[in-house]
Amino acid sequence: MKKAALIQRFLLLALLLAFTFPVQAQTPPKPSAAKVLQDIKKLNVLGSVLYVAAHPDDENTRLIAYMANEELFNTGYLSVTRGDGGQNLVGPEIREGLGIIRTQELLQARRTDGGQQFFTRANDFGYSKDSDETFTIWDREQVLSDMVWTIRKFRPDVMITRFPPDARAGHGQHAASAILAAEAFNAAADPKRFPEQLKYVEVWQPKRLLWNTGVWSFGSQAEFDKYVDQLLKIDVGVYNPLLGKSYGEVAAESRSMHKSQGFGAAGSRGSAIDYLQHTQGDKAEKDLFEGINTTWSRVKGGEKVEKLIQQAIDTYQPAAPAAVVPALIQAKKELDKLPGGYWKRVKQEELQDVIRYALGLYVEVTAADYAAAPGEPVQLQIEAINRSTVPVSIQLVNYTFASKDTTLNKQLQNNVPVKFEQQITLPASMEVSQPYWLRKPGTLGMFAIEEQQLVGLPENPAAAQVTFRLQVAGEPLQLQVPVVYKRTDPVEGEVYRPFVVTPPVFVNINENVYMFADQEPKQVQVLVKAGKVDVSGNVKLQLPKGWRSEPASVPFNLKNKGEEQEVTFMVYPPKEQQETELKAIATVNGKTYNQGLKEINYSHIPAQVLFPEAAAKIVKLDLKTRGRKIGYVMGAGDEIPASLQQIGYNVTLLHDEDMRLRNLQQYDAIIMGVRAYNTVDRLKFDQPTLMEYVKNGGNLIVQYNTNHSLVLQNVGPYPLKLSRDRVTVEEAEVRLLAPEHPVLTTPNKITKKDFEGWVQERGLYFPYEWSKEYTAILSSNDPGEPARDGGLLVAKYGKGNYIYTGYSWFRELPAGVPGAYRLFANMISLGKGNEGTTGSKAQHTLE
Repeated sequence: MKKAALIQRFLLLALLLAFTFPVQAQTPPKPSAAKVLQDIKKLNVLGSVLYVAAHPDDENTRLIAYMANEELFNTGYLSVTRGDGGQNLVGPEIREGLGIIRTQELLQARRTDGGQQFFTRANDFGYSKDSDETFTIWDREQVLSDMVWTIRKFRPDVMITRFPPDARAGHGQHAASAILAAEAFNAAADPKRFPEQLKYVEVWQPKRLLWNTGVWSFGSQAEFDKYVDQLLKIDVGVYNPLLGKSYGEVAAESRSMHKSQGFGAAGSRGSAIDYLQHTQGDKAEKDLFEGINTTWSRVKGGEKVEKLIQQAIDTYQPAAPAAVVPALIQAKKELDKLPGGYWKRVKQEELQDVIRYALGLYVEVTAADYAAAPGEPVQLQIEAINRSTVPVSIQLVNYTFASKDTTLNKQLQNNVPVKFEQQITLPASMEVSQPYWLRKPGTLGMFAIEEQQLVGLPENPAAAQVTFRLQVAGEPLQLQVPVVYKRTDPVEGEVYRPFVVTPPVFVNINENVYMFADQEPKQVQVLVKAGKVDVSGNVKLQLPKGWRSEPASVPFNLKNKGEEQEVTFMVYPPKEQQETELKAIATVNGKTYNQGLKEINYSHIPAQVLFPEAAAKIVKLDLKTRGRKIGYVMGAGDEIPASLQQIGYNVTLLHDEDMRLRNLQQYDAIIMGVRAYNTVDRLKFDQPTLMEYVKNGGNLIVQYNTNHSLVLQNVGPYPLKLSRDRVTVEEAEVRLLAPEHPVLTTPNKITKKDFEGWVQERGLYFPYEWSKEYTAILSSNDPGEPARDGGLLVAKYGKGNYIYTGYSWFRELPAGVPGAYRLFANMISLGKGNEGTTGSKAQHTLE
């Protein structure tokens, strides 16, 4: 099964960004006259606020939109993680791939609501039930260090947490984010804490820390009403006429960027109160920024700058934005005279952009291809146009990534574009565009980041940037523009994507895991792809002792960039059971390369690339199977079909037209993908057919669904109720409740050893009540919690078998966990030469 086909199934339509920005993040901004006025007003506001939570989509987008656009504060969101441990509703990516998607969704959200985005190096390892568990996996001191770094760098006057530091947070990582925010609030001001950072930043003490609370945290409206008078209140539902939207409408657009989590939201209009509870620092009685100077008087000598900016505001003409440029130029001159400092740097950057957009100055640098290898030439197309009568000239174009200049001294006439081409050779030492947090191996809870100044950045700095040195009305102005790739799509029109630097050759292994159920060899296909012209060499597999491949190596000769050659190796396993790894290595001119190429393409985010190590897990296991033909109904997206093909099953993805009884009866088992009953609306009509399939002797396996947004009330032939119960500790004991049931004995004898080596969690959203027709097979629980017996339920229905299972097969099978394969094979085999058992040993039954 091709993963591209799965991805294609889940593409979503993108929403337009606020201020009429196109959805592609790399598109040069083209702000409206109203947006320019808002940005000029922001120049006279010197205040900042930092919102802190654990994951993408935890943030209060309405409050962020209000702070950034109504109060005009520099507003940041510090997400402790990139959301790698979540589920994916738009495609099959999980773990690092999902983290990249959710990072880009957060950046799209911030482009919409006007905030800035930051991260720590903490990895979202999945759901945790309390902060103590979280801190056993996260490096607490390192995450604290990253929070302190962001505070010292961003210098917020006010900090706000989304969650309380206790069980009310509902997730261990949520609570941990609040605990660390409180520690960082004080540590950022202490020069003895993380002194190595002070080479780049200064200590900083925010004025106050608050918790963004609400009725939900008090348990009931009555309890909330007892304390509401003690809370700070902000009406964040006001209307912004420059935007033509309320902040409830902006927030909905921002929230709807979290498409992988299914968080599309409807806009709201009218008053909406947000509540803030004081936590640390100076308490504010009525206003969030009480006692904080947010005017130019906080900068020595700034009063002249403030007066000139106010003059620009007062004389601004929306029909002629460029008329304000002379006043802005005078403000720039006064600003440049001020002593160095944080707010001078921030406002210089802001003012530079405002002048650019008031001029209607459009500058773009596009590459002829979206990627190039170090040492290779890149053809650039440069375009600049001044759409005003203000005199503007380009003095110099500096290709900062290649230490090369082009002197122009070219006047930009009103509305007359200047275009020219330039070929630049990338330095041979240029680093490839691997996401910086994935360059080094990390741990379960932490990414490895060696360079301090990269910490906190949402993504890599642009691979190549070009600096334009201009004269605007006689005053020097400098603009830095990223090199991007642009193409014209016959449907979408202009489509932009980041320019990236790649290895000269890629080696992609066809699968992530190879399962050897017997002594038969398996084909391992390696796709060798050229990252530049004229690449030749050899590719081989690096195998551990006891394994061998035929042939030992294969030559390749690729004349054209992008050309591919598929190489097939036969890999022979050892006799004994073993879990290990193979790697593919290409040798070119005596240098080895072992990185693949993975592209992530969805319409709502810019295209992303990463270069994972060309490695695959190889497992020799003792496995028996019965039945061969599987029908699979894809839900939210998972890789189980490919995993089942690894052990010899013939898997067919079923679509609406396939859900006919006559067609279904050919399959030994029908498997419902994760969250199928949450995401496939058609199932409410297909359910009777599926039940008839079971009744006639079929085997239906239903994987986990959430207990909200089900497309039908009952997903089984008999009543069962889903909960939010989960077992997050992957090492938690699993007890066999029905050890003689065929699902635990046939064809593979399941023992406690089969539950070793599981990843991220045991399972989630287990049923908590079920009728007596179901047999509970397994029991597990996190430490200190009651037994969760509903993770695997089996019921006879007519001549067939129905299985509901909340265990996390969608994680375990793609990870190559041997015991998960053995038990899943038993579920598929149920009814193939064995008899099911009825009757339940459950403690939670429905009559």
